[in-house]
Amino acid sequence: MLIVDDEEIITDGLYEVLSKLTLDLDLYKAYSGEEALQWLRRTRFDIVISDIAMPEMDGLALMDEIRSNWPNCKLIFLTGYHDFESMYQAIQWPGVRYLLKSEGYNKLIDAVGQAVSEIEEELKTADLLQKSKESLSALEALASGNYVRHLLFEGGADETMGENFKRLNIAFNPDLPVLIALGSLSLAESRRSYADRQETALKVKLLADSYLGEKTRSLGVIDRYGDPVWLVQPLPSPSDSHEIGFEKTVTFLEGTFELIQDACRESLAVKLSVTLGAEETAWASLPRAYDKLREHEHLRVGDGTRMVQSVRLREADATSRMRWRFPGEKAEMLAAHLEGGRRAEFLGLFDELTRPAIDGSRPSSYAAELYYSISLALLSYSNRWNEQGQLPAGSLMQLDAHPSWQERFDSLKTAAKDLFAVRERGEQSRAITAIDKICSFIDEHIAEDLSLVRLADEIHLNPSYLSRLFKQERGVKLSEYIEDARFAKAKDRLKNTDNKIAEIGMSVGYEAAHSFTRVFKKWSGMSPQEFREQAGMKKQTSNR
Repeated sequence: MLIVDDEEIITDGLYEVLSKLTLDLDLYKAYSGEEALQWLRRTRFDIVISDIAMPEMDGLALMDEIRSNWPNCKLIFLTGYHDFESMYQAIQWPGVRYLLKSEGYNKLIDAVGQAVSEIEEELKTADLLQKSKESLSALEALASGNYVRHLLFEGGADETMGENFKRLNIAFNPDLPVLIALGSLSLAESRRSYADRQETALKVKLLADSYLGEKTRSLGVIDRYGDPVWLVQPLPSPSDSHEIGFEKTVTFLEGTFELIQDACRESLAVKLSVTLGAEETAWASLPRAYDKLREHEHLRVGDGTRMVQSVRLREADATSRMRWRFPGEKAEMLAAHLEGGRRAEFLGLFDELTRPAIDGSRPSSYAAELYYSISLALLSYSNRWNEQGQLPAGSLMQLDAHPSWQERFDSLKTAAKDLFAVRERGEQSRAITAIDKICSFIDEHIAEDLSLVRLADEIHLNPSYLSRLFKQERGVKLSEYIEDARFAKAKDRLKNTDNKIAEIGMSVGYEAAHSFTRVFKKWSGMSPQEFREQAGMKKQTSNR
C-alpha cells in the first residue's frame, strides 16, 4: 500500500496509523505524485491512498498512470474540500473511493479494510476465471494428459480416479473398462529431431481426435517415446443408455484407424502404424496392457503402416516376453522429486520401487536396472548442484561394493538422504547470508532510503519474498527491525554526542525534526531532548 500526500505531516500521520493495523500489507510513503510514480514503476501496489490536490502531478494524473500500469490497484482519494468535478472523475473508474480528510481515520481504516476484502474476493471470482478461460483450458488439457500418463505408466488407478475425472473434465466412466491403442510414427530422415517428433505426434493425435470424437469417448496422449496412445470408451447406445458395445467399438476403431493412417499419409506425409487392444481392459491393468501393445508393435510383421494390428490382451502372460515392467518411468519420477527437494515423496517412491527387487519377486536384471537408474540420478544431481562432491562416484556405480540387494539399495537411500540434507543446509545458509547482508546494509545506510524495494534490489529478491524471509529468519518484520536500528543509533548519538536533535534525526533517516521527535517519543515515551537530559544526569551520577 502506498500513501501519497504533499503535506509531510499528513503522510507520516497516515503511515503511523495504518502501520498499526493487523492487515498483511507492506506500507510505503511518497510526498509527491512524481515520487509515487517512481515507486509505481518499480513494484506492484495493491492499494494507493492519495491526495487529489497536489502540485505538478495531482491525484487524477497519478490515477491515469496507475490505470495504465496496475489496473487492479484500488485507489482511495483524500481531499480537504468538496471538489465535485474531481470526485466525479475519480469515481468513474471501478475500485476508486473518495473520502474527505475531515471524515477522520476510522472512515479511512474502513475503506482500506473494504479494499483488502475486495482484492481477496477478486482472486476467487468467476470474472477472473472467465478472463483466464483459455489459459485454464490449456492447463486442464495438460493436467488431463498428465493424469492419463499417470494411469498408463505408473499404475495410478485407485479409489480417487472418479473424482479426478470430474475435476479434470475427463469424460470417461471410471466404473467401466477401457480400450487402448498405441500408434508408432515413421518420420523422414530430415524430420527426426525431438521437436519434429513431438510436433508430428501432436498433429496425429489431433487428427485422430476428429475421427474418434463423434462415436466414442476418447483421449490421446503422447508417451515417453514420442508416440501417440489413445484410450477409448464406447458411447451409450441411443436405444438403451445402459448398453455399452465394446465389441462394436473395436470394429469401429479398426476401420477408423485405417482412415486415420490414410489421412496421416495424405495430409501430414507421415506413416502411422497402430496396435489396438482387441478387448477392453480394467483401469488398474492399463500399464500391463500398454506393455503388451508395445511388445507386439515391436514384433509386428512388416512396417504396419497399412494395417491395424489387433492384440488379444487376455491371452496368457506366459506367451509374452515382457514378463515384468522395468522401472524406467518411475526412476525418472525419483529424479524429479530429487530436483524439486521433495524428500518425503522421494523416499516413499524409493521404497515402493526397491521392495520387489530386495525381496526377490523381481529378477536380478530388474534390480540391476533399477540400481543403476537411481545411482545415475543421484550422481547427476550431485555433479550439477553439489560443489562439495558429496557422493563417492566410484562405489556408487559398482554393484559389487555391497554383497546384497538390501545393502546396495540401503547405500543409495543413505546417499539420497545426504543430498537432501546438503540441500536443506545450503538453502538455510543462503537465507542467513542474505538476511545478514541486509542487516549490514541497514546499519551502514541508516540515514538513507531503506524501503523494502530498495533492500530487495540489493540482494536481487522479490520484495514480498524478502519481507517473508526476513520475518522467518529474524522473527520480526523488516520495518520493525529498521525502526529498532534507527532508535538504537539515535539513542547512542543522543547520549554520546553534542549534535543537534535535528542533525541526529537526519543521521538516522528523518529529514524533518518534528517527524523524528514524534517517532522517538512513540519509541521511548519521551522526546529526544528529555532522553538526552535524563541520559546526561545518569552519566553525571555514575561519574561521582
